Amino acid sequence: MTHSPGKPVIRARSLNKYYGDFHALKDVSLDVGEGERLVICGPSGSGKSTLIRCFNALEFHQSGTLSVGGIEVHEDSREIIRLRQEVGMVFQQFNLFPHLTVLENLTIGPTKVLKVPQAEAEAAARLYLGRVHIPDQADKYPHQLSGGQQQRVAIARSLCMKSRVILFDEPTSALDPEMINEVLDVMVELADTGMTMVVVTHEMGFARKVADRVVFMAEGEILEIDTPESFFRNPKTARGRDFLDKILQH
Repeated sequence: MTHSPGKPVIRARSLNKYYGDFHALKDVSLDVGEGERLVICGPSGSGKSTLIRCFNALEFHQSGTLSVGGIEVHEDSREIIRLRQEVGMVFQQFNLFPHLTVLENLTIGPTKVLKVPQAEAEAAARLYLGRVHIPDQADKYPHQLSGGQQQRVAIARSLCMKSRVILFDEPTSALDPEMINEVLDVMVELADTGMTMVVVTHEMGFARKVADRVVFMAEGEILEIDTPESFFRNPKTARGRDFLDKILQH
């Protein structure tokens, strides 16, 4: 069930990104509205992950303009730390601290960066562990958890930081097949809370169920932006049709 997003929280205009001679993003323009659930899909190497890594300054574009939550994002920005507080990121690999318990992984950001009192941070961490359906895992270490559980901890970590936007970079691609749905189910629930979400994924069932809009990229360009219903029923480009033909066969 799609809904109408609010005013743009991410605004990209004519972004270009190069790695040496490789043109990774080609004049990419995109708005993401407050509360929108945006899914970005496309073949490998199409620039999807590069784009969302620009959104929280893990990468920097070389030309064009980008603002996220009113913060101008560029290499010389002095507000990168504030940006990273506003924008959470859930990676393919879970990026948890292996020497810290789940609870410590969730409280280190709020206590060190946001200066939240320890007791308050722990209460919030336990609340969000409940939301991702692993309240009993707080005292375990990451290596004691399944991949699906670790990814749900990573989602809870972004929630603990009170992120305004959460970016997901192929969050299920490193998981065993039986663990994928447990993570997707949590993401569906999160979408229902009105969280602004930008999700790079090959999980087309999730895109159909949750996305307000689908962005299709290939070779560094946005080729289509449409509702899930229109994109899946009638992609407007040959590249889009070819991509769907291949991915929906699996």
